[in-house]
This record gives sequence, structure tokens and C-alpha cells, in this order.
Amino acid sequence: MTRKDLIDKVAKEFGLKKKDAEAIVKFIFGEIAETVKRGERVSIQGFGVFELRELKERSVKNPKTGEEVKVPSRMKMVFVSRLRLK
Repeated sequence: MTRKDLIDKVAKEFGLKKKDAEAIVKFIFGEIAETVKRGERVSIQGFGVFELRELKERSVKNPKTGEEVKVPSRMKMVFVSRLRLK
């Protein structure tokens, strides 16, 4: 499912104009992203958790030159599913 598919589904389910459904979807994803950027976890009961995790510094090889390059550590938003699939 793409973002557009989700917007179409929200519009149809709630009888909204696509423009209004798009605003709602953008707002929800924006709030999740901003909350996680502040270092807070977003836990949606029965769905999953969005949180920041640190990717540690690592060494990789440049495929063209074979030169080893250090990739600095960074923070990354991750999603951990809590869905129970049968």
C-alpha cells in the first residue's frame, strides 16, 4: 500500500475529499516523525513502535577503488511491528 492508496482509503471510508484525507494522513505521519525526532518513542497499541536507534560507526569499502572508508555513527528511525499474524 502506498501513501496515495492510504489517502484514497481514508477518503472513501470517512466520506472525505481526497485533499482533506491527505491533510489528515500528512498530519499523523508528521506528528510521529516529530515526536521520534525529539527522542520519544511512539507506541501504537496492537500495531507497533517507532523509535530512534543509533547506527554505530563502521568501515566499508568503496567498490570502485577498494579503499576502506569510515561511515560515522548516526541516528535512524525504526519501526518494530507488534502485529500478531496468524
